[in-house]
Amino acid sequence: MSNHDYKPYIGRFWHRLDNGKIQCDLCPRFCRLNDGQRGFCFVRKNDEEKMILTTYGRSSGFCVDPIEKKPLNHFYPGTSILSFGTAGCNLGCKFCQNWHMSKSRETDRHTDTASPGTIARAAKEMGCRSVAFTYNDPVIFAEYAIDIAVECHKLDIKTVAVTAGYITLDAGKEFFEYMDAANIDLKAFSNDFYQKLCLGKLDPVLDILKYIKNKTDVWIELTTLLIPNYNDSKQEIKEMVKWILYELGPDVPLHFTAFHPDFKLRSTPPTSGKLLSDAREIALSSGIRYVFTGNVHDIAGGSSFCHECGNLLIERNWFHLGQYALDGSRCSNCNADIPGKFDDSPGNWDGKRAPVRLSNYR
Repeated sequence: MSNHDYKPYIGRFWHRLDNGKIQCDLCPRFCRLNDGQRGFCFVRKNDEEKMILTTYGRSSGFCVDPIEKKPLNHFYPGTSILSFGTAGCNLGCKFCQNWHMSKSRETDRHTDTASPGTIARAAKEMGCRSVAFTYNDPVIFAEYAIDIAVECHKLDIKTVAVTAGYITLDAGKEFFEYMDAANIDLKAFSNDFYQKLCLGKLDPVLDILKYIKNKTDVWIELTTLLIPNYNDSKQEIKEMVKWILYELGPDVPLHFTAFHPDFKLRSTPPTSGKLLSDAREIALSSGIRYVFTGNVHDIAGGSSFCHECGNLLIERNWFHLGQYALDGSRCSNCNADIPGKFDDSPGNWDGKRAPVRLSNYR
């Protein structure tokens, strides 16, 4: 596929209204659009009473990453993952760390184009264990992601969604049917935070998390970006952890990551290492078995330890693996079954990052 032969793609997850508008049913915004109008995400458009996904087949760039960068720590550790995103987003986070992609307009950031089959074939030829829909939120290009997932599964390539989970339950059922793993960005445990800093709501995210965990086989890990003075109180962290334990169970890994001043929160200080460590300790002492720190250099906080005997299972120095003490999915010391998806041995990608162009794979 090239920009020259690109054709508008008629999307799914919408219906016509009596007044000539169409309503998008993909995310909880339920945008109602006049002819020619775009939704909040900017990439879904009413074109003569049809929903057009303007970013189908278009990308803001491809890169081969370590799986740990997503972050996914218990999903085929050490393997490489072909990662890409598009433009736009259906949340309006004032602290967005990828705002140059998520807030761009559709024509600003498309540096590469590729069909679903091309992406799957490229991942296979490059030796990637999986493909990640990331950088911006794949919910808004759900149809493209689903079609890619279908092609990937034909070649035994896994698919990963890195998402805020801001999707309706009906659309989410179809979307996550095609995903093998997801890292869900649980931005806070306060509806006030979601409304003021994300222009969204908390409850739809909690609903989709419960659905994924209880009704699908998707491997999930959670990430919370801790922002000083916004979502970092011990009380809020305790409430979030309590909900996770009750609704999702102790085996869902939780990542607390460091905020760096960006976008519209440039005057907010970065997250301290102590704040991350304290949050990790709260979650571990409450019963969550695997809790990590991210965006900081913290070997202990980034490593996996057996929940039964405390043995160091997977040592991580940033995205590089060190000691590895798993026999398949079991602790080599006490034989405890470790939650996650593991091969017989870890991958050897070793934390590299390699931007790629897909023109050679068409």
